[in-house]
Amino acid sequence: MKWTRRDFMKLTGAGVAGLGLVQLGVDLGPARAYAAGLKTEGAKEVITVCPFCSVSCNIIGSVKDGKLVSTEGDPDYPINRGALCAKGAALLSMTRNEHRLTKPMYRAPNSDKWEEKSWDWMFERIAQRVKETRDKDFIFKDDKGRTVNRLETVFFHGTSHADNEELALAHQICKGLGLVYLDHQART
Repeated sequence: MKWTRRDFMKLTGAGVAGLGLVQLGVDLGPARAYAAGLKTEGAKEVITVCPFCSVSCNIIGSVKDGKLVSTEGDPDYPINRGALCAKGAALLSMTRNEHRLTKPMYRAPNSDKWEEKSWDWMFERIAQRVKETRDKDFIFKDDKGRTVNRLETVFFHGTSHADNEELALAHQICKGLGLVYLDHQART
């Protein structure tokens, strides 16, 4: 929805009028309750996890006709009890941003243009680059002749949104490649 100056003025005027009614003793509680129900009426509620930090607050997402229509903090979640930080509170608007990328984009070396690529192409390209780097930089022995089998030019950074099994698998893959440098977002 695109806002114009006129729309802003109408909304401001309605807000001032509503504030005036409250000052006169008019109870706007029923109107607020009715308006709050409109956005999620007929929507299915799903619990999801905020993707922004290692706290991983629960978010209640309301889905209607296959589209996310509302997000709010989960009051039953013991860590935040329904409160969300600024990033978590902005989650819904981020899903509707026209600048958000939804497909892989690739810029070739020394190019100034981005190209849309398929996920299959992108995964294949990443695998090729990891293999090329490993083949080029793998260290079999250190300067004292000891076998070390390590790769020091690739770094892995984990996420708090993966479960233990996913992280155990990622750890084994990294160790199998010989990675030395591993870190995790939720570390202390």
